[in-house]
Amino acid sequence: MTDTRSGFVTFVGRPNVGKSTLTNALVGEKVAITSDKPQTTRRAIRGIVNRPGGQLVVVDTPGIHRPRTLLGQRLNDLVEQVLGDVDVIAFCAPATEKVGPGDRRIAESLSGYPRAKKVALVTKTDAATRDQITERLIEVDALREDWAAVIPLSAVTNDQLDVLSDELLALMPIGPALYEDDVVTDEALDDRIAEIIREAALHGVRDELPHSIAVTVDDVAKREDSDLTDVWANIVVERDSQKAIIIGKKGSRLADVGARARAGIEPLVGGRVYLSIHVRVAKEWQRDPKQLGRLGF
Repeated sequence: MTDTRSGFVTFVGRPNVGKSTLTNALVGEKVAITSDKPQTTRRAIRGIVNRPGGQLVVVDTPGIHRPRTLLGQRLNDLVEQVLGDVDVIAFCAPATEKVGPGDRRIAESLSGYPRAKKVALVTKTDAATRDQITERLIEVDALREDWAAVIPLSAVTNDQLDVLSDELLALMPIGPALYEDDVVTDEALDDRIAEIIREAALHGVRDELPHSIAVTVDDVAKREDSDLTDVWANIVVERDSQKAIIIGKKGSRLADVGARARAGIEPLVGGRVYLSIHVRVAKEWQRDPKQLGRLGF
């Protein structure tokens, strides 16, 4: 019997390099919400990947950025904490963009986590030319001397994901699986539902609004004598003008958010969903320690 390996890996990189999409592709199920808005991920979400040789626990974290609010600072602190605890840190840079100062800063900062092994990933190869990919691999390789591997891949087409899983597993400590075989995430149902609603609310909004949206779930309850599950949730924004945007003309936008969210929640609860969403205003919650605490940050 060969020794099984298990351990924790996290992906780091500028916001929007495809970390959550990569997490979901590896797990084979959606455990982290994705959006083209930076700072979509706000918590350390664990996705579990079972392989013949062992188990990878992928910790999806917020992108590292220069914080402008207390929420931003807390997200950065969360990333710091995760980086100090994982076995492998995988640095991501998209094949479609030249390596810039932000990438360099993050790659250098990894020296602060000597315990973790480091790998470099060139993501989004499906959207790049062969020349771009080659150029990016050379740039990324030059960022550090201690990469255990440098891998080009695409989470969209699953290209090289098996190679990534095998490489990551080989770098993990020997030990038994940390979660049961059938577990894909340790996220609570309420949290997964809140994230699905937030993803739906982020769809199509612009400017500063995405940062101002938080979601809380009051209750999830199966109806007696019915296959319906009732979900009561709140979308929290910072200003009345934002509340008007979320609700839309005659409630049209909120209805769209509800429809999108239901489509994501129904597979999770295994049946039809009645979803009640209330939009409320919590002034400047991103900067208010009390409000942040209430919203779980």
